Amino acid sequence: MMQQASATDPAPGRRPELVPDPDVEAARIAAVRRYDILDTPPDGAFDRVAAMAARLFDVPVATVTIVDTDRIWFKAAHGLEGVAEIGRDPGLCGSAILRDDTMVIPDTLQDPVAVDNPLVAGEMGVRFYAAAPIITPDGHRLGTVNVLDTRPRSITEEDTATLADLAAIVLDEMELRLSALRALRDEQARRETEKRHAEAERARAEAERAARERAEQDRAAIAAFASTLQRTLLPPALPVVPGLELACHYRTASVHDVGGDFYDVFPLDGDRWAFFLGDVCGKGPEAATVTALARHTLRAAAQINADPVTVLSALNAVLLTDVTAGRRFCTVLFGLLEPREDGGFTVTVATGGHPSAYHVRPDDSGAIWVRTVRPQGGMLVGAFPQASFAQTTFSLTAGESLFLYTDGLIEARTTEGAMLGEDGLTGFLHQRTGPVTATSLVEDSITLLASLPDGAGDDVALLALSVPRPDTTPDRGVAATAHTTAAPDHFGLE
Repeated sequence: MMQQASATDPAPGRRPELVPDPDVEAARIAAVRRYDILDTPPDGAFDRVAAMAARLFDVPVATVTIVDTDRIWFKAAHGLEGVAEIGRDPGLCGSAILRDDTMVIPDTLQDPVAVDNPLVAGEMGVRFYAAAPIITPDGHRLGTVNVLDTRPRSITEEDTATLADLAAIVLDEMELRLSALRALRDEQARRETEKRHAEAERARAEAERAARERAEQDRAAIAAFASTLQRTLLPPALPVVPGLELACHYRTASVHDVGGDFYDVFPLDGDRWAFFLGDVCGKGPEAATVTALARHTLRAAAQINADPVTVLSALNAVLLTDVTAGRRFCTVLFGLLEPREDGGFTVTVATGGHPSAYHVRPDDSGAIWVRTVRPQGGMLVGAFPQASFAQTTFSLTAGESLFLYTDGLIEARTTEGAMLGEDGLTGFLHQRTGPVTATSLVEDSITLLASLPDGAGDDVALLALSVPRPDTTPDRGVAATAHTTAAPDHFGLE
């Protein structure tokens, strides 16, 4: 739904101001009410977005606002103490939600509408303003993510895209919050109904039966909630990368816990791509919070500077300063893919305390050649302020694969009771006789886990990338994705 507006007749020397269409504005306000966000307490998820915006744009003030009928309410305000709301008219945010794109005012004193705004004319003296609208799936603009500075400045198209991405993250958080509120209300209503039913029961046998049913329903609800939350922390499917085959697999150790493993593959500028795989210390809601923070930070940082060591350093800083991360740390492998003229890729991989990756290819004799990819010196991410990270660069050519995994794979126990370990995994890769493709590596690793007496005792995430041989290369690449819980392993193409 486009935000429709009309222009009022301006006073002499002023540009026309947009006035929202009454019907569209009424629908927009209804959408604001639907999210039930106004006048709610501070929320760490939104505070993190405001703090991230301030860091990314190097500005003193960044806010997340919701535009009400007659006010601009601050859901998060980084660098703006003691201000909960301001009037909507005249309002920079009120103007920003009437636009179809990011609103940028390089110098507010040169803008005839912005110059009268209290934040500009008042003590704060705002001279630069940029805002991306928070847009619902049905097109309503709820508010904005803003960055403000006390000096004039300009930003690039990439910067405006980053601000729009932050606004999209805010909407994702609002959707998750709305889903949680609905689930909580439904759960409260269900429990009240069950309580009234239990009070009406007289027979002991009937009471016991009802108790068993409630226990089963609670277990199913916990499993469903954990599964739903887990899906929000992983990409729904791998992208299609030209000239590359991708495959992944994810399996949690328990249906009742949210795992801390994560991975992603996403595009950068030009024809470059980035990928990462990591493991947060611990499980459950706290680990899920760090997982979401790590994944969003890695994607956002890579858009600013894709150098793998720089990206890991940015994540390290965020985990150490964000209070919601607590004392949790993680291990991460972050990589950069750059296409080569020969059809292969130049791969740069940086490590943050993660187990080795493997560069795999068949040699001239048909045997499998396996090289450990372990840059020297990579430390845990989020554990030490002065942590250092290391990277290495190599070529991935036709017929070769790169295999990444979390420690749940190498910590699985063999029939002798010992952990598989990196030596066991290396031996397994050497002994393979099938093709060295991303899909076959992941499928064979799943089969390996299934052959062990107890399978995997921890969460397992697998990510493989391979360059097909010229006679088998598809025009658009191949992506294979499998997400499972503690049910039997499976693997599927999507």
